[in-house]
Amino acid sequence: MLRARALQLAQPDEAGSTEVTALNALEQLIDALRGLPGVGQKSAQRMAYHLLQHDREAALRLSTALAAAAERVQQCERCHSFSEARICALCEDATRDARLLCVVETPADQAAMERTGSYRGYYFVLQGRVSPLDGIGARELGVAQLLERAADGQVEEVILATSFTAEGEVTAHVLSETLKARGLRATRLARGVPVGSELEYVDLGTIAHALVDRR
Repeated sequence: MLRARALQLAQPDEAGSTEVTALNALEQLIDALRGLPGVGQKSAQRMAYHLLQHDREAALRLSTALAAAAERVQQCERCHSFSEARICALCEDATRDARLLCVVETPADQAAMERTGSYRGYYFVLQGRVSPLDGIGARELGVAQLLERAADGQVEEVILATSFTAEGEVTAHVLSETLKARGLRATRLARGVPVGSELEYVDLGTIAHALVDRR
């Protein structure tokens, strides 16, 4: 009898097995959420618990949408932005100004430029920026493809719209020198005082750049 009881304890029942599996799945979800930018352990736990406790339907929709995006979304062969088609809708738009080519770091930067409603040219998305510490140079950013695109006979100006971080500035400098060496015109986004701001509250670096880039 004691032996039978020992064997019973050694073999986990169905409920125990389910509990372990559920725990592992929850840990995997939290770990996956931690991979998002700016999301730490506690934030990931809150999101995971909320989805599972209060909104299972939203969790399923999120899962389906992520799986579909991971399977269907690729890089446009022309501008390297995200697209489900071989060539994205912006590159297919013949009404845009082919004389202008705007270089941005990410598809998110491209979307920000589009939201301004003030740019009607085409784009080239680097999908990153020069970062020697991470082993990312001009070659990894597809500069060869950029040069080929900029020298197609239609582009008259390449607008460098990389970020104003140290790495973004290095990226803009490298691209500017490379383009100019090929006889291509490269310009940089101007930096200035934000619209609606009071000068006394603007940081000194922004004011200095605004003075240099004044017109």
